Amino acid sequence: MLDLTRVLDHARIPELPNPYFGKVRDCYDLSATQSEPARRILIASDRISAYDRILAAIPFKGQVLTQTARFWFDHTGDICPNHVLSYPDPNVVIGRRLTILPVEIVVRGYLAGTTATSILTLYRQGLRRIYGHTLPDGLRDNQVLPSPLLTPTSKAFDGGHDQPMTPEQIVRSGLLTAAQWDEVSDVALALFARGQKMAADRGLILVDTKYEFGTDDTGRIILADEIHTPDSSRYWLAAGYGPAFAAGSRPPSFDKDIIRAWVAARCDPYGVDIPAIPDGMIAATAAAYRDAYEWITGQSFVPDLTGATPLARIRANLRPYFSRSG
Repeated sequence: MLDLTRVLDHARIPELPNPYFGKVRDCYDLSATQSEPARRILIASDRISAYDRILAAIPFKGQVLTQTARFWFDHTGDICPNHVLSYPDPNVVIGRRLTILPVEIVVRGYLAGTTATSILTLYRQGLRRIYGHTLPDGLRDNQVLPSPLLTPTSKAFDGGHDQPMTPEQIVRSGLLTAAQWDEVSDVALALFARGQKMAADRGLILVDTKYEFGTDDTGRIILADEIHTPDSSRYWLAAGYGPAFAAGSRPPSFDKDIIRAWVAARCDPYGVDIPAIPDGMIAATAAAYRDAYEWITGQSFVPDLTGATPLARIRANLRPYFSRSG
């Protein structure tokens, strides 16, 4: 049983320089030195976000995200270099500081999703030309696509809504050069293929996922943020997909769809206040994240229970960085 009282709802550490607080991660920037490049401390909190807002805090979610991404970074470095420099804590990555590209690359293998930018939502609205792809009539919810689709969105750095875009719009608007688009699209499809193959070996379906890329000082494209985690990806249990698809129901999953679906069934998540998430749903979501880690990696999840609280443990592990200026 997970101890549901150990929650990292924030990682505000005033001794660290240059803070940036996102929906899930609390980050701090370290300037370059003679021996080290400019770095970013990324601390994965237990906050869960969807519909452009914070829904709740899920115990041990941050550790699951960090360690799942670590597994995938270790298994995809031959496809694309990534930002990771070290892991000083189970919730923390020290990464190379990058210039993040203003486009989020989403790869979709199935007609699925619940958000406003998902292809299932747009398809239900009657659209057939989506993200530059033409989809036929008659597709069913959660149906496999003939081939994975790239569905990029502009990245909203200011907390606004991501906007669907076509490759032509991305290049024409100057968000990416044609060469950058070609590279990130090729890399994204290769990463997705690797992810789908490894997931299938574990009895899973990697349904869709998002990737974020940045450039280093030389202009080299680097994989950033996270990869193939339950937050950035949708996973279904392969054994349950066929019966669920035949019945027209949502395939069994263990990503944050569990809580997104609960919210969407009770309100318009973009238009009204979200109802309070009950304790039972928090516990079920925490178990889903733990199970996701174990299914995806094939390893047992060992929660880090050191320190009086998760924040106290993280502060202790990051203390060497307290005296460093930004």
